Amino acid sequence: MIDPRTIAGINAQLTAGTAQVRTASEYKTLVQSQGLAYAAANTHVVTAGTFEPMESCGAFLNLGHTDPPIRLQECRIHGVPVNTGLGAVDVYIGATHEAPATDPESIPVTGAQVIADLIAGQSLPLVATGRPNDLYPRPDWETTIAKDTVNQFYLWHPRGIYQNFIVGVNSSEQVLHTYLGPLLPRLGNAVYGNPGAIAPLWNDPQLRTIGIGTRIFMGGGVGYIAWEGTQHFPLQKRLPNDTPIGPAATLALIGDAKTMTPEWVHPCYFRQYGPALSVGIAVPIPLLDGDLATRAAVADREIVAPIVDFSIPRRVRPSFGTATYAQLRSGKLEIQGKTVRTAPLASPHRAEQAAQTLKQWLLAGTFALTEPVAPLPGDRPLLSQS
Repeated sequence: MIDPRTIAGINAQLTAGTAQVRTASEYKTLVQSQGLAYAAANTHVVTAGTFEPMESCGAFLNLGHTDPPIRLQECRIHGVPVNTGLGAVDVYIGATHEAPATDPESIPVTGAQVIADLIAGQSLPLVATGRPNDLYPRPDWETTIAKDTVNQFYLWHPRGIYQNFIVGVNSSEQVLHTYLGPLLPRLGNAVYGNPGAIAPLWNDPQLRTIGIGTRIFMGGGVGYIAWEGTQHFPLQKRLPNDTPIGPAATLALIGDAKTMTPEWVHPCYFRQYGPALSVGIAVPIPLLDGDLATRAAVADREIVAPIVDFSIPRRVRPSFGTATYAQLRSGKLEIQGKTVRTAPLASPHRAEQAAQTLKQWLLAGTFALTEPVAPLPGDRPLLSQS
């Protein structure tokens, strides 16, 4: 179909202005209109994006030493408790951290909001206490911080990309408040978490070009794949096209939050459930050979997600089978003879915008492909607790 390519060779073509880059949706459209052989021969890199709320996200900050020095014991930023227990003035802000509620009807300030506000350039109040000792005698500290007044501020996303996820429904008689948003009673709606075939890990399901050290678009800046993500489960059952039938591989991501932009980092809050953070992410997939070109042509009608009933509050929940992403994106689904409205938790529109942005960076020569320094493990089981 195509002669074998290399990442170094594609980078040289990008520098020379002769490489062709398409988003995943553009590539799939070209495959449908001109055929796989033509699309593969005329595409060197596919960019695939996602933009979905994630709870498993946070940020590390090094605040810089005070005079006299303090070793942080307790710390709040904009009222939100953050983790100390690292270096003397290192803190971790989890997206799901919340300030103490003052009004049960209002949305509290959250770690996700703090991270987004700092990325947006805001100055936020910090209140901390220490445990004085010979080296760190200061007992307390009050100040304001901004991204330009701290040494390091980087986003850590230990489960930043899922290869697939689930469809949530609710067969009970009451509304359920979940990480997918409200699920209406009596199968009143179905919410799916993944944007479908335009998302990164559908387009390289064996993770041949995606590994530790892969450079990505993250939050409006540059990030990297740092490790396997939490709950990484590459052994998930798969269809003949090698795509998983449920949650499978995940990626842990890291990026410099000082270079990120508020357009691509949004806090969100699910009432009666809690906070999350949406981060725009896009991954470049070099089409090194015919196999990768074929995998990247996968369509929504060829991939599925499990339909999970949240009415049973257990780790293993009942299932209504699977649905293709083409069915999910059509806006309706048949479940046990009932037509159920579907809605995405992720934003396909913003996912495509992220992919378009990365495409433009590649074409402009401001972003180069990287060779992974190590592959991601392909043999991880998914363990659970009793």
